[in-house]
Amino acid sequence: MKFHTEYLTFHTKKHREYVHITPQAEAALKASGVTEGMILVSAMHITAGIYVNDHESGLIEDIDEWLEMLAPFRKEYQHHDTGEDNGDSHLKALLIHHQVIVPITKGRLDLGRWQRIFYAEFDGQRDKRVILKVMGE
Repeated sequence: MKFHTEYLTFHTKKHREYVHITPQAEAALKASGVTEGMILVSAMHITAGIYVNDHESGLIEDIDEWLEMLAPFRKEYQHHDTGEDNGDSHLKALLIHHQVIVPITKGRLDLGRWQRIFYAEFDGQRDKRVILKVMGE
């Protein structure tokens, strides 16, 4: 079994941002030489997430509005008693989750027709990393 690891670093311009990273996952897969297996894509921070969905700007705006409705920014989070002000960012990351596993078949990401991989940043404007771990034959 082969293993190949790459790291992506993001420094978003906005506090909340959604970044299409399918091309980076495809490049890591190509570099790995794996033709059958899986790729783990995981945010290495507790205020960021990874998800699979359609690459359509209206949907991305809908996702952002939905997350803000479920976990709005507010000053009353108990987490803020620690001196932080990003309690909503932690909750949004829990809703999106921090990682996905995508199958690899015949040397390609085995995604559905419209599926793409995204990095979701909820407390940006600083360096954060994502790990791409390709595993297989």
